[in-house]
Amino acid sequence: MEEAGEQNFVTTLDKEILPNNFKEAILDPNWKKAIKEELSALHKNKSWVISQLLSGKKTVGCKWVFTKKYNPDGSINKYKAKLVAKGYSQTYGIDYQEIFTPVKKLNTIRIQWSLATNLDWPLHQRDFKNAFLNRDLENEVHMEIHKG
Repeated sequence: MEEAGEQNFVTTLDKEILPNNFKEAILDPNWKKAIKEELSALHKNKSWVISQLLSGKKTVGCKWVFTKKYNPDGSINKYKAKLVAKGYSQTYGIDYQEIFTPVKKLNTIRIQWSLATNLDWPLHQRDFKNAFLNRDLENEVHMEIHKG
């Protein structure tokens, strides 16, 4: 049987409504703050340079993705806004030549947990506001500036 707190949490998640777009999000102070934090982090990490689009170059669009992070009791921990490129509009062999995605398989995580448990190593959890790959791009990527 579910505990009352768990049941309330599921009910709360069911009723949560996330903004569908920037115009909806910017009206709420919580989402506005999350958008500012994302833009600040992108600026701090020098993720882009605003420039004129050169002749013959294509752009990819972008969109805002909104999510909420919750505490174990079901209360909202934070509002999260991410500006993401619409990379699906690119064509392999034309817009890019290779794909690089760092992944960690579940088996690797299980081995690490097992080692930490058996060797009495401390485990720490981290929540990064923004994670960026430390690899330079070989090709330029031109992203449209989001309206708003």
